Amino acid sequence: MIDIGVVGAGHWGPNLIRSFQDLPGSRVVWVIDHDRRRLDEVQGRYPGVRVGDDPVAALPDVDALVVATPATSHFALAHLALSAGKDVLIEKPMTMGIGDAEELCRLARSSGNVLMVSHLFLYARAVQWVRDYLWAGQLGSVYHLTMVRNNLGPVRDDANAAWDLAAHDISIANYWLKAVPIAVSAVGGKWINPCVEDAVFVTMRYPDDVLVNLHASWLSPRKVRDITVVGSQRMLTLDDMNLTEPVRVYDKRVLDGGERSRGVVDTFASFRASIREGDISIPRITLEEPLKTECMHFLECVVKRTEPITSGRQGTSVVRVLEAIDRSLQDEGREAVLEVERVDSPAG
Repeated sequence: MIDIGVVGAGHWGPNLIRSFQDLPGSRVVWVIDHDRRRLDEVQGRYPGVRVGDDPVAALPDVDALVVATPATSHFALAHLALSAGKDVLIEKPMTMGIGDAEELCRLARSSGNVLMVSHLFLYARAVQWVRDYLWAGQLGSVYHLTMVRNNLGPVRDDANAAWDLAAHDISIANYWLKAVPIAVSAVGGKWINPCVEDAVFVTMRYPDDVLVNLHASWLSPRKVRDITVVGSQRMLTLDDMNLTEPVRVYDKRVLDGGERSRGVVDTFASFRASIREGDISIPRITLEEPLKTECMHFLECVVKRTEPITSGRQGTSVVRVLEAIDRSLQDEGREAVLEVERVDSPAG
């Protein structure tokens, strides 16, 4: 039995408490928060769980610490736990700076502890189905991705829309493409809070001429979680709001020179002859709760002492991209260049 401590009983923390409490092989023994009302709610639902406001008091009693607090506190809490020899699951973004992220990775390596970052969508079955489809080459060469993540609220004042929302899509793009961007350019607007961007528009250049465009905003009338992937042989869409049929594969493409007729495309008939418009297929995907899958994966890594799919290294790559986005935002959209690195292809 793995004894879990959860720091943060606010927005997302209760879901993590429920998940680890429900899973066989783990139990939540401590919940830490500064809000007494939230701690009372936890104890009302889980009478056997100890509560308090000091994570240091909990560390002797836990095998692993789950950090579900505002991002500005992630580094200090994760550093405290790793230094005490505890495994750590930390919410995204991993830290608010690349130096802190690298320090946590170094500390995890030296202590031999598991360090996992909660990039939740990588544990969604639809995202994993697309991963398998892309890695099998079914889409052909990937040309570009368009990723939209919009809603009205919740408005943040501690991090901009890139750090809060686009971090999800950066982790997905890195995962699918097995790479991190070469360069990013970004513009954004500050309308609600003068300190952080409420919406960001980001273009990322990946190796092999792959372009990824992100639009992330908490100032939009509709909740949209939509991704389009365009390849040389097919195209697909992933609508995370569609709970029954999230993925559609389009047998559409522009015919290459050997397939289409020669000559100038100056009529509707010749235009139609230059493209292929085949069937639209909807794969059967058995959906499961990504949070449950993520928590199970963390427990498996703790037991087997293996590196998670979303390890500290993957979390560090996302933070590196987010820092580059901030540089571009501050430089009025000028492209910010990143050091090229390859993201290892984790199993799963």
